Amino acid sequence: MAAGGALPIRFEEALQLLNLGINQTSIGFNNVTLESDNYICVRQNAPDTGSGEVYIVNLKNNNELVKRPMKADSAIMHWHKNVVALKAQGRTLQVFDLGARQKIKSCQMNEDISFWKWISIDTIGLVTDTAVYHWHVFDGNVSGAPEKIFDRNPNLAGCQIINYRLNEDDKWMVVVGITQREGRVVGQMQLYSKERGISQSIEGHAAAFGTVHLEGAAADTRVFTFTNRSPTGAKLHVVEIDHQQGNPTFSKKAVDLFFPQEATNDFPVSMQVSHKYGIVYVVTKYGFIHLYDLETATCIFMNRISSDTIFTTCSDSDSAGIVAINRKGQVLHVSVDEDQIIPYLLQNPANSALAISLASRAGLPGADSMYESQFEQLCASGNWQEAAKVAANSPRGILRNLSTIERFRQAQTGGQGMSVLIQYFGMLLDKGGLNEYESVELAKPVLAQGRKQLIDKWFEQNKLTCSEELADLVRPYDLELATKMYVKAQVHHKVIAGLAETGQFDKILPYSQKTGYTPDYTALLQHIIRVNPERGAEFATSLANNESGSLVDIDRVVDVFQSQNMIQQATAFLLDALKDNNPDQAALQTRLLELNLVNAPQVADAILGNEMFSYYDKNRIATLCEQAQLYQRALENTEDPATIKRIIVKTDKLNPDWLVSFFGKLSLEQTFECLDEMLKSNIRQNLQAVVQIAIKYSDLLGPVRLIELFEKYRTAEGLYHYLGSIVNVSEDPDVNFKYIEAATTVGNLAEVQRIVRSSNFYDPNKVKNFLKEAKLSDQLPLIIVCDRFNMINDLVLYLYQNQQFQSIEVYVQQVNPGRAPEVIGGLLDVDCEESVIKKLLASVNAASIPIDELVSQVESRNRLKILLPFLEATLASGNQQQAVFNALAKIYIDSNNNPEKFLKENDQYDTLVVGNYCASRDPNLAYIAFRKGQNDIELIKLTDENSMYKSQARYLLERADLEVWAHVLSENNMHRRAVIDQVTSTAIPESTEPEKVSVAVKAFLDADLPTELIDLLEKIILEPSPFSDNGNLQNLLMFTAAKADKGRLMGYIHDLNAYNPEEIAGTCINVGLYEEAFEIYKKQDNHTAATDVLVEHVVSIDRAHEYAERVDLPEVWSKVARAQLQGVRVSDSIDSYIRAQDPSNYSEVIETSIHAGKNEDLIKYLKMARKTLREPPIDTALAFAYARTEKLVELEDFLHSSNVANVEQSGDKASEEGLHQAAKIFYSSISNWGKLATTLVHLDDYQGAVDAARKANSVKVWKQVNEVCIDKREFALARICGLNLIVHAEELQAIVRQYEYGGFFDELIALLLDGLSLERAHMGIFTELGIAYSKYKPERVMEYLKLHYQRLNMPKMIKAAEAGALWPELIFLLTNYDEFDNAAMAMMERAADAWEHQSFKDIIVKVANLEIYYKALSFYLEQQPSLLNDLLKALTPRIDVARVVNLIKGSDNIPLIKPFLQSVQHQNKRAVNDAINELLIEEEDYKTLRDSVTSFDNYDAVALAQRLESHDLVFFRQIAAGIYRKNKRWEKSIALCKQDKLYKDAIETAAISQKADVVEELLRYFVDIGSRECYVGMLYACYDLIPLHVVMELSWKHNLTDFTMPFMINYMSQQAATIDQLKKDNEERKLREAKVQKEEDNTPMLGDIGSYPQFIPLVYDAQILAKARPKSGTSDNVKELPALASLTIGARPLADYFGSKDNDGTVCFVSNVYCSPAEGIVEAVAGEEKHSEALKEPQLLELGYSEQQHTARDDGRIKDLGPKLFTVCRTRWRLSKLEKDKTEVDLRIEIRWKDRILAGMSQAAAPTMAEQMIQAFENRARDTLHTW
Repeated sequence: MAAGGALPIRFEEALQLLNLGINQTSIGFNNVTLESDNYICVRQNAPDTGSGEVYIVNLKNNNELVKRPMKADSAIMHWHKNVVALKAQGRTLQVFDLGARQKIKSCQMNEDISFWKWISIDTIGLVTDTAVYHWHVFDGNVSGAPEKIFDRNPNLAGCQIINYRLNEDDKWMVVVGITQREGRVVGQMQLYSKERGISQSIEGHAAAFGTVHLEGAAADTRVFTFTNRSPTGAKLHVVEIDHQQGNPTFSKKAVDLFFPQEATNDFPVSMQVSHKYGIVYVVTKYGFIHLYDLETATCIFMNRISSDTIFTTCSDSDSAGIVAINRKGQVLHVSVDEDQIIPYLLQNPANSALAISLASRAGLPGADSMYESQFEQLCASGNWQEAAKVAANSPRGILRNLSTIERFRQAQTGGQGMSVLIQYFGMLLDKGGLNEYESVELAKPVLAQGRKQLIDKWFEQNKLTCSEELADLVRPYDLELATKMYVKAQVHHKVIAGLAETGQFDKILPYSQKTGYTPDYTALLQHIIRVNPERGAEFATSLANNESGSLVDIDRVVDVFQSQNMIQQATAFLLDALKDNNPDQAALQTRLLELNLVNAPQVADAILGNEMFSYYDKNRIATLCEQAQLYQRALENTEDPATIKRIIVKTDKLNPDWLVSFFGKLSLEQTFECLDEMLKSNIRQNLQAVVQIAIKYSDLLGPVRLIELFEKYRTAEGLYHYLGSIVNVSEDPDVNFKYIEAATTVGNLAEVQRIVRSSNFYDPNKVKNFLKEAKLSDQLPLIIVCDRFNMINDLVLYLYQNQQFQSIEVYVQQVNPGRAPEVIGGLLDVDCEESVIKKLLASVNAASIPIDELVSQVESRNRLKILLPFLEATLASGNQQQAVFNALAKIYIDSNNNPEKFLKENDQYDTLVVGNYCASRDPNLAYIAFRKGQNDIELIKLTDENSMYKSQARYLLERADLEVWAHVLSENNMHRRAVIDQVTSTAIPESTEPEKVSVAVKAFLDADLPTELIDLLEKIILEPSPFSDNGNLQNLLMFTAAKADKGRLMGYIHDLNAYNPEEIAGTCINVGLYEEAFEIYKKQDNHTAATDVLVEHVVSIDRAHEYAERVDLPEVWSKVARAQLQGVRVSDSIDSYIRAQDPSNYSEVIETSIHAGKNEDLIKYLKMARKTLREPPIDTALAFAYARTEKLVELEDFLHSSNVANVEQSGDKASEEGLHQAAKIFYSSISNWGKLATTLVHLDDYQGAVDAARKANSVKVWKQVNEVCIDKREFALARICGLNLIVHAEELQAIVRQYEYGGFFDELIALLLDGLSLERAHMGIFTELGIAYSKYKPERVMEYLKLHYQRLNMPKMIKAAEAGALWPELIFLLTNYDEFDNAAMAMMERAADAWEHQSFKDIIVKVANLEIYYKALSFYLEQQPSLLNDLLKALTPRIDVARVVNLIKGSDNIPLIKPFLQSVQHQNKRAVNDAINELLIEEEDYKTLRDSVTSFDNYDAVALAQRLESHDLVFFRQIAAGIYRKNKRWEKSIALCKQDKLYKDAIETAAISQKADVVEELLRYFVDIGSRECYVGMLYACYDLIPLHVVMELSWKHNLTDFTMPFMINYMSQQAATIDQLKKDNEERKLREAKVQKEEDNTPMLGDIGSYPQFIPLVYDAQILAKARPKSGTSDNVKELPALASLTIGARPLADYFGSKDNDGTVCFVSNVYCSPAEGIVEAVAGEEKHSEALKEPQLLELGYSEQQHTARDDGRIKDLGPKLFTVCRTRWRLSKLEKDKTEVDLRIEIRWKDRILAGMSQAAAPTMAEQMIQAFENRARDTLHTW
């Protein structure tokens, strides 16, 4: 039974969105999205800016909130990635990676999107009004469009789409929508089958897909479940989809869905299927949750989880429960309570079967006893099949143990047919996987029957639990499978062994690093290289490149490779091992380069070219490079000047670009020496290179010395090219001049013209003189220089003297026509004839000549008339330049040729220029010009100087420009008075234009001339004139009088009528003429404005009151009332408002009356106001006025009547002012219990306050009442308040502080104890009670912690325990808070109070900081040395044993940890081995020491051996000899053995050494000492190492023939057998050669592959491995064609680089061969790709080529290296017959190398090799066909 009626679900509030600052209005279906239990996405506007924001809540990261400024209609987060999808304007979609801050994908839809959601980890489902789309987000196409899946059905028209779902294989989809119909919400769904392409319309509100596993089914059954609420009831349906053949049929389920009576409008909004439990969660709008079993559709549970509407849900990540969000912002999590659901179901006997099924399916507790009982009953009754079924389905595998297996094994002997055990295992395999015991027991019979394929199948299906025992069983049958099992079982040493035996060498190192296991890498590497050299090289590279440092000695690896002649592998290994380019690798770098320079220079060239190394012996390498003709590399690596000069002159063999860059490394003097040597050696060959170098390093070398160098060898061409590259950027005048000289010398006048035109850095005089002296045929460069540097006179003089008039014309016409005036001036200066000048002017385009300057030049020489024909011709040609007219005007004025007419009628001349020209000649002409051009300043100056005031006045009025008027009327103008008189007397009376007169008036006004202005206006207005009735002028007159002559204004008010009264009155008020303003308003009957003047400006309330009495108008009374109110004449003001019946200013009246204390008058006013207004402030003020006047009866009557008063506000104010009785009336009338409770507290009614607080149920109220009750010692009432407060975590601290401040500790503890039993008890209550215990009752802390530590705030409680010095309690808290580091440290620091060995061991193994391990060891060493080994045993997997040894050694306590050292010695660490060996020597335990040094080799062998060789005991000296032998110090080992007469050991050492000199020396030693037994033993043990002649010599000299005879007999026997074998091999070779010769005689020239070694260079051997048989009638009746061939190449250096030790050091690769005699094609293809490109598939079939032939191989002696060397190596010959006896031969070679070094070598050698092959085949043809 479920204890205490516990619920079968776990329900909790995971988050409150409102607490994160999310607005209540933003929480809804359209703004909040929940795609998974990782993220919540909320859209809302920012509170400060109002701009759109997206709030993203990370539920899996402590509810982290991230705000992003995004404007979007909708936002949905990815299921688990930090990726957001945004929808804007209904159609625009964008997806962003928030972490990387980049856009992933975007698109624009053609129709609005109604609904969208993530349907998988990479796809978004989109539902529009017409169709459904899938948008693949992570396909790499940034702008990819969604894929249309299906069209929407008509039944969804008008529906709001609320969900779209897919089943697990994406074959079924369902769209869910809702709509309002007939007063209820109707659900519509469209179910779509992707395979069938059809849809079905279903009425339903929510739907989901799931799977169930039916009994006896081979696969899961897919089902579709949905719910619908119709007017007649609600149903849940479960139906099968995609029925699979062989599965039982799933019967359709339809059950009632219960809704309470009060939920008449409720309906399902969401369905989620828990795949873990097979349970359907149905959530309704009103917050009800229903749990149904998916298979049986049985209702499990139903309850309400939210009082607010739930609008969205999703499954949790474990598929165990759901996450939901309601309108209140609560994020709810609901899941099955695994401990309670089965007992809950068993409460109802009808659900027993469901409980058992669910317990078995989900592995839930609660039904264990039922399973065990049922199992025993079935076994007892002999129903083994059912018993097996029960055991297989038992929850959590409680019956799946060895005992059950044994019972079934015993039962099988008596059964019939298939054994029970096998049936049991079959059930388990159908259900899932087997545990460790079951896997072993099943494997035994299966392997015994030879059915290993079943083990393979179960392993691949992950049905077996791997263990060492299971892998040991499989190993004899399948080593590779056993290795995989060892991996899963983590049996490391057997994994390594298995990988080595199966050739999976590349997996050894990653596995070792992953698992932390360290094998013996040295032995492994030796074994691998011996078995598979290529893989050995790869393995060696991986060992050397280990991240933690090289695991092998690089020198030893290279030695191994060289011993096997594996040059390529050695190179590749060293390249990889030396990639870090460290200084300590200098010798290896040199060794690598020497190796390749001698054997493969191309490889060395590639290595040096990549600049991989820096520390090799550069002098040595430079010498080798020069010998190998790698001149560039030689120069790169030498600093010897002589060598550099010797090589540098060979520019034809050096890369030009590199050569230029090389000079950048030389010193300045070296550079010039090399350049000089290059020019001296071969100037024609090296000039171009010298020029390029000079150009590149011109800044460093300096142009001066470079120019000297080129001039030294008289190479103008070199100087020209060098300077040409720098002259454009050089600012050196000499460089520019030298370049001009060089260009002139080489005849490039165009370049001379360019440089003199564009350069700014040459000496113009020097260049000018040079060009004059050069006597160029084209004077254009000279013209350009003189033109640029303003040397026109010199140019004109030079050209005029040399009679080069044409050059002058060229200059003026083409070069710079703008210089024509200066040229004309120069010609005039040299007295050139006028006809020449006029001709020159006539030849020039007048539009390009600056006429002004021309006139100036000619005018300055008094020759202006000479231009008249030119100017008239220019004018006649249509040239309208202003300068032309200016010049003509000057000529007409000087000649008095009717100038006045020209000035008045012509508009083209410059009036300012001409006017100034006339000013000194004729002022009237100047006035005409200035007036025409409106040259105001000049005209005013002219008229002032000549007293032409009348003309000036008329011009000013005509001009009508305020700026001009301002200039004239300025007080600084000494002529102002004269001008004003002329304006007033002459200009104004003559004018008839009001606008211009107005401008003049405004000018006077702006000039601040009020007196003059008034005189002017009175003359215009008061005297009869056209302007007398002009309102604007009257206004202006009155404005001016108001400012300048106030005494005249009152007369103007009465005399004038056209002015604007409002404006004039306003002006009067502004200048303080209040009586005049009052008179204007009164004249206009504007009583309101007149009253305003009296009130606001005259400030006479009495006059205003009298005026109001006289006019008696409501608006006037209102004005007076407001003034009286502002004057604090409250009673008078209220009377005036009542007379005006004006309640509009009630706010101010109320405020002023309250401040003045006029509550009685206020009541009268408010009663008047309530007749027309029903405003809350009026009623509120009236009610409060009653309260202030203590008219409580009237107040109650008023509150009970109809009113709109703000009663709560009135109550608050009454409470503030101490009117608590009135406040009580106010709060009681609106049932505001919270504030009523506060008021009752002030009235000392505490019981009533508590009752009111209970009704209010407000935290604030409870706090207020609680504080008062505590202060008054009303603890019973305070406890009631406190219990309602402490359930709110934020209030708890304040309550605790209040009790502690008052010293009420017991009462506080009692309150918190009562709080533990509250339904809403939270962590804070438990924590604060624990803290209170720690402060006031420490003896109860530990008991309390053990009961409630899971409910405590651990960090806070830890601080409290530490503050109270409660050390055992602190350790307990730290341990249970997983703070193992701090727990261990605290236990060591407080050892006296808190340390306990077993507890410390349990804690220390869990710490994260490794340093604590060593602190713990130091602690035990000091305080608990006897327990140190026990601690070390626990820490062994986690500590660095070497560090431990050093730590203990520092205190000289190594013997103390000997057991530990022996337990970890298998790790083969040097520190451990050294420590153990030291101990064993001290203990004189030679046996153990011998085992140690034999089994573990990681120690300082030489040091140990040196120590042991002087030991007193012979056994230790024997060990020393063994160590020397192990380290190949053969002589030392044998010497020790001789010393102690350990002859057997000496013989073994000599035999192991494999060194003939060592063996011979020992053999002679034994002969010398007369030890014949040892002599015989040497002959036996070292048989292969002793030369025959040595044995015969010793035997003869020392009479040892009898002892030598067995050796001689065996030697002669082997010699005879060897001779016989040689004879046999020779005969077979002859037969084979004869056969080959016969085949060669019948083989075509190209197809004769076997003969390739005879004539192709580098080919050592070629064999045909397979042949093709063409179909009859094809290929010229050739019976056989080569199909597969091996080619062995081996030019010795190349062969050494390839590193193959087969076939006498050569390299072999196998090629597919394709021959077509009819088409003349022979194609050989090697490498990974071996298809033919020349022949098509039909041709290949006709020729007999098949896949089998092309995969055939010989007996294994040939090793194909092609796939390792090439991606493809293709050689194709095509022979095409031409006319007569000629044949065209086409050879194509395509090689794609895998190795970049070989690719570089191939690129360098390809032309040479191709040429040699062609030559070889030509020679072959010549020899074969006897032609040429």
